[in-house]
Amino acid sequence: MKYVFVTGGVLSGLGKGITTSSIGLLLKSRGIKVTVIKIDPYLNCDAGTMNPYQHGEVFVLDDGSELDLDFGNYERFLDINLTGDHNITTGKVYLKVIERERRGDYLGQTVQIIPHVTDEIKRSITTVAERSGAEVTIVELGGTVGDIESMPFLEAVRQLLLERGREDCAVVHTTLIPILGPVGEQKTKPTQHSVRELRAIGIQPDIIVGRSEEPLKEHIKEKIALFCNVPKRAVISAPTARLAYQVPLFFAEQGLAELLLERLSLEPRGEDLTAWRAFLDHALHPQREVTVALVGKYTELTDSYLSYTEALIHAGAELRTAVNIKWIEAEDFSPDLLEDVAGVIVPGGFGERGAKGKLQAIRFARERRLPFLGICFGFQLAVVEFARNVLGYKRANSTEVDPQANPAVIDLLPEQRTVQEKGGTMRLGASPVLITPGSLAHKLYGQEEVSERHRHRYEVNPEFVQELEAGGLRFSGRSPDGRMEIGELAVADHPFFIASQFHPEFKSRPTRPHPLFLGFLKACLAREPS
Repeated sequence: MKYVFVTGGVLSGLGKGITTSSIGLLLKSRGIKVTVIKIDPYLNCDAGTMNPYQHGEVFVLDDGSELDLDFGNYERFLDINLTGDHNITTGKVYLKVIERERRGDYLGQTVQIIPHVTDEIKRSITTVAERSGAEVTIVELGGTVGDIESMPFLEAVRQLLLERGREDCAVVHTTLIPILGPVGEQKTKPTQHSVRELRAIGIQPDIIVGRSEEPLKEHIKEKIALFCNVPKRAVISAPTARLAYQVPLFFAEQGLAELLLERLSLEPRGEDLTAWRAFLDHALHPQREVTVALVGKYTELTDSYLSYTEALIHAGAELRTAVNIKWIEAEDFSPDLLEDVAGVIVPGGFGERGAKGKLQAIRFARERRLPFLGICFGFQLAVVEFARNVLGYKRANSTEVDPQANPAVIDLLPEQRTVQEKGGTMRLGASPVLITPGSLAHKLYGQEEVSERHRHRYEVNPEFVQELEAGGLRFSGRSPDGRMEIGELAVADHPFFIASQFHPEFKSRPTRPHPLFLGFLKACLAREPS
């Protein structure tokens, strides 16, 4: 087993996740089987209970794990499905150590950070790596070198480097190369201090990835190489890109794949980035454009909806179309905000805030025949809107929004009624969806059974399904046990109105856009004047 450790310095948010994903894609393109592990130094066991404003979207895996948005990047770039074991957090590590201590596994010992916590970290890394069957495991260390939270993980990496041997390990350090405004010069001092901090821990980076607005100048690369003790060719420039998907090609042009293969004594088995280059060509050189609205409650931080953005990029590339997103805060919604868009998306979300604006947006899309895609909470509110304004139940609602809803067309899942804890207790992960032949959903998927990822506590109340369908809202996708998964208008005069209880954005890939997003964009383009 070979390991590549990706660390970060100077400040957070430099794009370590994109660097990690890009390294993985380059190695995979050379025929090397890779997997990815993400270390998050926070005390939460997972990202499931975090506010999107603090940590961006929560990305859900097939196994139901609720993780950091970087896992979306890993899966999209590498086109693989990961598991919750690929995420190591301080909360998980300490929980395991405490459980071992309570069981008596450490009987007679004083339990300490070193060796007990660091041993648990190493065990977690190597176990996942060996189970994956990969040749190279890329480990991204969240946080920044120098953070107190990251120290046990960096110490564990230092020990792994010593135990595994430097011939089987590489360290890639991502840092910021700022440009001083008045001078306009790229400054290397923050990188020098960051690498010094890393070396003080006992870790010498093999490769330095310098994030900057512009490509690194040659004399800047030479200076970093000199002061950070790496060859000049091991200083990789990571300039700001129009699309994150360009970064692997930036790295490829600078020989990063060759550097890692040499460092790890691996033989490449060909090179194939053909599909990736074709996708990028379509994404960067569109033949037309379209504007769609996303009406959400976290729009001040668009990373809260990162997978929606990416799914639209994937579908847009397939159609040679640039997709402009008009971000609309649900609490500030008014119908005139949708007058200049070709379609509307109402995404997932929790709680009462913004529900009124989302309902107005859904009604506008239904009545004005505007292409509409609702997801999770957007699906539930589409059912509420239909019950109110088509069936005439003016007080229809979800009990999440109004516990006294009458009728409660959306209600708590039966198995959720006795649940007290919040972490990892929703209906989570992938499960099958059975699709009705002849429906719009069937036309989009071209299949009668698919697997989709879920994250919700509430669902359509089965008591009202028959009446809703009689009124013209068709449930064309259901779970094997009869839960409503997809709803669509059963009328011929609406161009596209479909909503899903699951989250299709989590399954979209650059070269395989999700059918619901692809169908939505096609409908938007058909509505646009030629």
